[in-house]
Amino acid sequence: MTNQTPPCPECDAEVEIPADAMENELVACPDCGVELEIMSLDPVGLELAPEIEEDWGE
Repeated sequence: MTNQTPPCPECDAEVEIPADAMENELVACPDCGVELEIMSLDPVGLELAPEIEEDWGE
């Protein structure tokens, strides 16, 4: 796989995907900083990573 730069779904900036990236890996947008999950590699598909909420022992 070559380096690809799909758009961030939040701010439309180009997000560089490393050549050794794997599906379900998290990457950060260089512009807005949001965490993105790589959903597919060919073609590269990005989605906003789910936010994990603390349960604080509840």
